[in-house]
Amino acid sequence: MRASDRAYAELLEDIQSGALPSGFVLSEVEQAARLGVSRTPLREALRRLVADGLVVQQSPRVTVVADLDAGDIRALFEIRRALEETTARLAAERGDAEAFRALASEFATVDLSADEGRDAYYALIARLDAALDAAVANDYLSSALRTVRTHLVRVRRMARDKPERLAASAAEHLTIARALAARDGDLAAHATHVHLHNALTSILESLPEGTP
Repeated sequence: MRASDRAYAELLEDIQSGALPSGFVLSEVEQAARLGVSRTPLREALRRLVADGLVVQQSPRVTVVADLDAGDIRALFEIRRALEETTARLAAERGDAEAFRALASEFATVDLSADEGRDAYYALIARLDAALDAAVANDYLSSALRTVRTHLVRVRRMARDKPERLAASAAEHLTIARALAARDGDLAAHATHVHLHNALTSILESLPEGTP
């Protein structure tokens, strides 16, 4: 792995996990030393993070982790709705019905009572996302979704886990997967819309008090 790729991956993980919080100043000297790379690959990694919208170049010498407030989250979900509802509709038309049927069976039997089950559930969502991307086979759409999903990791970390919301989310994903398996594009898009509406409402309600 190139030094710039490694620096990018580590900085991305630190931003998504919250180890590098919003507003944190990313000193080139300090970060290069921490990551064990020279300043040239670090600058390349920072340029990629700027392009992702995860860091902001405030001046030639000052780079900070981008803020993420309630307004940012609403804006993120606006583009997420447009992309994911379109993806669901197209995937229902183009995808492998049997593959989506198998995923639906797994959503129907998820166990959210333990950490292992919740981890498996999130992995299952990632597999559904991958199946949707493969079904649509549109590199432009997939690229846009990858950017959105990168930011969603930060959003999910900010929101508190709610057992009742997690169970509802699993049921919503089951409806989406079943619609995809039935090749019902309208239902798949509508079910995706409902899921995203409920997810946004829950996330905003769970943000720390005082979050703008």
